[in-house]
Amino acid sequence: MLLKFAIQDFLDDREFKNLSPTTIHSYKEILGQFQKYCNEQEIVNVQDITQNTIKKYILHYQKLGNNATTTNSKLQRIKAFLNYMVEIEVIEKNPAKKIQRAKEDIKIDVFTDYHIKQMLNYYRRLKNREHTFHSYRDYSIIVVLLGTGLRLSELCNLKWSDINFQNQTISVFGKNRKRETIPTTEKIIKELSAYKVFCEQYFGSLHENVFTNLKNQELTPNAVKNVFKRLAKIMNFRDVRLSSHTFRHTFCQKCIQSGMSTFAIQRLMRHSSIAVTEKYAAMWGNDLREQNDKFNPLNNLDI
Repeated sequence: MLLKFAIQDFLDDREFKNLSPTTIHSYKEILGQFQKYCNEQEIVNVQDITQNTIKKYILHYQKLGNNATTTNSKLQRIKAFLNYMVEIEVIEKNPAKKIQRAKEDIKIDVFTDYHIKQMLNYYRRLKNREHTFHSYRDYSIIVVLLGTGLRLSELCNLKWSDINFQNQTISVFGKNRKRETIPTTEKIIKELSAYKVFCEQYFGSLHENVFTNLKNQELTPNAVKNVFKRLAKIMNFRDVRLSSHTFRHTFCQKCIQSGMSTFAIQRLMRHSSIAVTEKYAAMWGNDLREQNDKFNPLNNLDI
């Protein structure tokens, strides 16, 4: 089977299985690059792909600057594609099956209290001084991300009808394409209530989406990324990446440090597997030890 037709068949299957647009776009990018590499090596049929083909492809792009995380992401996508080829009996075995993942030096950025205060204080000053739509919206975005751990796509898709102000819950259409309801805090509810009133007064009518652009149209993930790019230049943090995922990781870290149960964190983060949550808990194990040393109930007992 020609590789280009096999890839299209696979992408059609992923769409049929209702994967998110972001995931499908990732498959298109990586498999398109892999197809181009194979064509350059005069490999046009799926049946001609070998373990060596895949290894050489990975090494080629590692030399061009791909780090371990990017390499593993590419390997994961190629394995999924070739597993599908086995499933529909185009090939007998997956040549990528025994290729090991690259070892990653895992460093996950999180914001310190200093970072958080600097960002919030900046937008507070803007709100008080200029009263602009951007200052009110961007302040609310940061508060919501910090207090919920929402993903970027979830933030952009959030609608006013998803927020139960009375019961203090938010309904989220997540990465696993399921709608889940999570509890939120009084601070977030108050912030969103005030922001809602501001939007009604500013635009005259309320868009169904919570976060919009200056034309009162749905805010795109790319627009939010540009917000953080501008903020990153202003803040000039040298030790942390300013992105929506850093807010999500910060939320997770704070929950772990507070002593929240792994099960509760999994539900709030909406991780598909508790193993993912446990990975984060293990990563911040030293922080947990410090917290335990500080707050252990035996500290004040004479035993």
